[in-house]
Amino acid sequence: MKASFILNRPQTHTMTQISKFRTAKGWLVGSAFTLLAAAPALAQEGAQKDKSALDSYLLDGGPLTIFIVAVGLLSLISLTVFNFMNLTKAKFAPDDLKAALLDHMTNCRVRSAIELSASHPSYLGRMMAYSLPNIDATRPEDLGRDHVEDAIADFSINETRKQMTFITLLSLVAQAAPMLGLFGTVFGMIGAFSTLGENAGADPQDLAADISVALLTTMWGLIVAILSLFAYFFFKNRFNALVADCHGTAENLINASIQTVNADAHLAKIPEGIAV
Repeated sequence: MKASFILNRPQTHTMTQISKFRTAKGWLVGSAFTLLAAAPALAQEGAQKDKSALDSYLLDGGPLTIFIVAVGLLSLISLTVFNFMNLTKAKFAPDDLKAALLDHMTNCRVRSAIELSASHPSYLGRMMAYSLPNIDATRPEDLGRDHVEDAIADFSINETRKQMTFITLLSLVAQAAPMLGLFGTVFGMIGAFSTLGENAGADPQDLAADISVALLTTMWGLIVAILSLFAYFFFKNRFNALVADCHGTAENLINASIQTVNADAHLAKIPEGIAV
């Protein structure tokens, strides 16, 4: 009996090993099938992780998104650079011209002031060359101030229309960009509903492309519009400040001439002392 037990023991051990081997084999085969089944999902997830920001935020939006970014941002950048170069103090009211004109007008050299203004291409130079010929020496009390101010107003109206053209274009970009984004939203949603209409149980992945177009066009349209709106008000306020500086300078020049012409009259009004 002992001998039989001893003889059967290796057999039992062998059977146990075979059973463990079969179990391990089954586990390995099952794991392999599981990995094979999960491989497409893992590959897709890896592809999504490898997708660059350019693909995620621009190229996935389709041609319309690329059009909004290309045209909108290029227009915004070009108009911003142009207005930065155009709306400068040197092109509107340079300090050297201010000082020279003040010297001429303080000494009542109006013709010299007109010649100097006509030779200067700045806003102030052209404005003074247009308005100073309206000074009336036969009216020493105000030198025809009202006619000069009317000429300044006429010049400002005509010149503002020209100068505001490129600033107003920023407003046009700010208004057009969200409209293009809204068009992309409608276009993308039409594509998504068309896919749903063709396939009642459509896979969400089939809708992803159309939804990307809808959302990305809206996002880029808003980005371009917000930046253009900031740029529009910035340059508009900058232009108004420069024009106000020119008008203030013109006012000071006219006052300087009037005070020089009427210096004796002004001094006569100021008592030297009180008689006792």
